[in-house]
Amino acid sequence: MGLIGNIIRLPASTVKFLKEVRAELKKVSWSTKEELIVATVVVLAGSAFLTIYIALIDIGLSRIMRSILR
Repeated sequence: MGLIGNIIRLPASTVKFLKEVRAELKKVSWSTKEELIVATVVVLAGSAFLTIYIALIDIGLSRIMRSILR
């Protein structure tokens, strides 16, 4: 059964599944550190932009509603 099956005493089907998962993960094309940094910066910049945009829309609509309700 291998190391996984001997330590925890998992059913054979579970051990087989975990071995297959491990094999598939070896086939994955993982991102490089540089790609992760660029993607993180893009996400943070996009989030900041959307936050500011939504805040400005909210402030504008709040002022419009306040002037209508007075």
